[in-house]
Parts: sequence; C-alpha cells; structure tokens
Amino acid sequence: MASPEQSGFRATMIRHRWLLFMLMLECIFPRASSHSPDERRQCAFQVKEQNRQYLAAGNVSDSVQVCEHTRCCVGYFVFHAGQLEVDALACDIAEKSCLDATCKAQLRFNKQVVKCVCSTDLCNRNITWSEEAPEVDGTWLVVIVATMLILCLAIVAVQWRCLWRHKKLAQDAAHNTPASPCQTPKIDAADIELQQIVARGHFATVWRGTYQGSVVAVKVFPAAAQHVFNSEKEVYGLPLMRHAGIIRFLGIGRRSEDDSWLLVMQFAEYWLLCSWTKFQGSLHSFLDLNTSSWPSSLKMCLSLSQGLAYLHSCEHTQEGHKRPVAHRDLSSFNVLVRADGACALCDFGSSVVLRSDSDRHQTGNAMSYSQAACALHYIPPEILEGYVNLTSSWFLHGDIYALSLVLWEICTRCSDLFEGEIRQDGAVPQHLLPYERELGGSMTRESLTIHVTHMEKRPSIPEHWQRLRQGSALQDLLTECWDVDPDARLPAQCVVNRLVSLQSHSLV
Repeated sequence: MASPEQSGFRATMIRHRWLLFMLMLECIFPRASSHSPDERRQCAFQVKEQNRQYLAAGNVSDSVQVCEHTRCCVGYFVFHAGQLEVDALACDIAEKSCLDATCKAQLRFNKQVVKCVCSTDLCNRNITWSEEAPEVDGTWLVVIVATMLILCLAIVAVQWRCLWRHKKLAQDAAHNTPASPCQTPKIDAADIELQQIVARGHFATVWRGTYQGSVVAVKVFPAAAQHVFNSEKEVYGLPLMRHAGIIRFLGIGRRSEDDSWLLVMQFAEYWLLCSWTKFQGSLHSFLDLNTSSWPSSLKMCLSLSQGLAYLHSCEHTQEGHKRPVAHRDLSSFNVLVRADGACALCDFGSSVVLRSDSDRHQTGNAMSYSQAACALHYIPPEILEGYVNLTSSWFLHGDIYALSLVLWEICTRCSDLFEGEIRQDGAVPQHLLPYERELGGSMTRESLTIHVTHMEKRPSIPEHWQRLRQGSALQDLLTECWDVDPDARLPAQCVVNRLVSLQSHSLV
C-alpha cells in the first residue's frame, strides 16, 4: 500500500500532466481556445460612400465593427497613383470559408483591386503578400531588359504597319466609293404603314409594319429619346455592319406629326408563326413557350455567339472600317429568333462603339446610362461590385458574362439535356431568368450583389449533365464565360469555336 507521501507526489504529477496537456491544446487550437462560441468577430471598419451596404454586416463603434452574420473580415484596397488605398474594411456580408488568419492579398479585376478575407479579430487592417519577388542576378536582369526592349520594338513595328495599312485602306475606300460608307439610308415616313405594336421598351415601341410591300419592324422613339435613337443609329450605320447574327437594318425616318424618330429593320420571321398577344419574337418569349432539341439549342447558341463575335470584331475592307462594338445590354429580351431557328442580336440603344484611347472618355460617359437600362439579372459582377476600370476590354468582358447567362437559359430548355431526368409531370423545367430560382422573381440589386459577388454563386447547372458526353464541355464553357475575373472570360470567337466543336459530336 502506498504511503501518504507517495500518493501526494502521484497526485501532483497528474495535475502537472493535465496542465501540460491543456497548454498543448492551446498551442494547437489557438483560435478555438481564444474565443468562446458566442463571442463575435471584430473587424476593422472603414468604407467609402458607395460601399455603405457593409453597415448591415454588424454594429459599428468608431473604427471597429462587431459582426452579426459571419466570423470573417474582408478588406478591399484599390491602386490610386501607384499607392494602395482603402476602399472597404468591414465584416463580410455573407458567411463563407475564411481560413487565413491574416489579410492575404488577392489581386482582382486586372490587378487594379486587392481583396482579402481573414478569420481573426481586426485582421483586415493590414495587407500581407503571400510571396516576395524573387531575387534576380545581374546577368538575368540584362537578359530580361534586352528581351523587353526587343518586344517593345516589335510591338511598335507591328502597330506602325497596322496604322499604315489602315490609312491606305481608308484612302483606297475614299477614291473607289462615291458615297461615304457610313451614310445612313433615309426612308420617307409616309411610305411606312404601322400596323400593330409587338413590343414596348424603356425608350421606344416596336411596331409591325409594311414598307414597299414588305413586312418590317419599325422602332419608334419619341422626340425626348433622341439620344437613344442616335446611339442605336450609330451602331447600325457602321460600315460592314452586316451579319446573319445581327438583325438587318434598313434605314431611318422621322414623322412630322409628333417629331418621333424611326428605325426600320428586318422583321423577325418567327413572329409570323405565333400569336401577337403572346409572342413578340424575342428569345425570352420563345423559351417561355417552347422547348427544343439538342441540335436546335446548339444552333441558337452558336448563331447568337457568332453575332456577338462579329459585333466585337474589328473589320477592314475597301468598303470601310467597322470598329468593335460592346452591346452592354445583352439578354434574352434583346435576341430575336428567326424562322430557321437561328438567333440575331438587336437593340443597340446602350451600345458603345469602341474607339482609340483618345476617344475613350466618351465610353466612360455612357456608363451611367448603361447601368440604368441594363436588365438586372445580367449585370456582370464587376459592375455590381463597383470596381470598374473604364477601358474598352471591360465592356466586351461584360458582354461575355451576359452571353453565358443567355446560353444557360437556352440549354435549360433543351429537352435532350433532361432526357431520363425529366420530372414526374413529364415536362422540362420551366424557363426562368438567371438567378430567379435562387433569389426569386422580386430580387433586388442588393440581394443579387451578395449572391454573385460576395458569395460568388452562379445559376445552378444540373448534376446529371456530367453524365452526358457533351455535358462536361458545356459546363466548362459556361463557367469560363461567367468567371468572376473579367480577364479570365473567354473571347466571343473562342466561345464560337467551342460550340462548333460540340456540334461535331452527338449528345450521348
């Protein structure tokens, strides 16, 4: 039997071992032991006026915010004159994974914005960079500088040759073409008979009418909307603006009785097959009323992408120079379906003709109007989040994001993509706008911003598509087009090439 001294020594050793074990747990799980489950995260708080939505993420006291809905802190920093400035420091709006204890920099939006998400108190006050620039010895530095100089000289030479060629083409066109290729055809309004309204928009009304014995679509702008009329007329009036994927433009006119402006276009033949009161020829209306097979769906996707690729392209011939155009209001409402099942782009009232850098301020001035007119469901994340570098490429990237959502709409009404997975009522899922299933029919810009930018969610893709031969490739195409980083999205011509490759194989 142990003596009292031995028993006391053994008890002391047990207590010491227990304390040592607790210290080890504290070292291994510092965050779990430093905060009780009910203790709320505290984040540094500093936001600009356009980021006031972060006030709803928690209670603010001076420069500290106590989080209500998440244990993650977020920080946004923007580069201004070469310096990093705070744009938003706050609690994150939506719960997400935030494993980093420090505010590790993530470059976004063409390296113009730095974002971080972290999981300790006040961790968003200071940015940390995950890696340092590697050391470069003198020899490699000389090689790098020499290579950059050679590349710069090559770029200058190519640019000079392009400018010389463009100037020569313009001179040839001026000598060989009796009239300016940009001259817009004029139509006498008295020769147009308006018959029936087929669509109403923000700024204009579309009529079915007749002109010189042919059925035409006539877009009527009131006098107060002349600026929108001028924007659309400019796009239609560009040289070489002729493509099967773009609705054909016939001319402009003006009515003297009310000073309204007229745009006369080819009539979408598919309208003739349907009831005027139910179907207006848009892709949105078509998808509401119809499902389609895999070949038909692919034809709509391909023709739409080809039209957008041509709209984005820069074309030079002896007839003139077509500059790239950003649509900026692409949606299933602004795509028409022809009698042969192909799609064509229309409605260029928000569009911008992309010019040289010296003219780029004109592009920036049109942004406020585009945001007001653009359909909410299709606004790209960079516009929702407010971090936009107003250069021409950003507008084209925004079109690609909207294109991916329209392609998703078309595919979700493809009966072949749901064969064997169709619901018990025997119908393909009904047509819904992007994010309508997730956020409901009365979603707000705020709820869309949280879903798309903060949670980085996109429209749901059926899981069974992975079991189809083309399903995986189709999913990859969509995800690469609606990437959160605009520079990572596919160009329109690359989308066309991907769809062509899908066309050469069967679905199953």
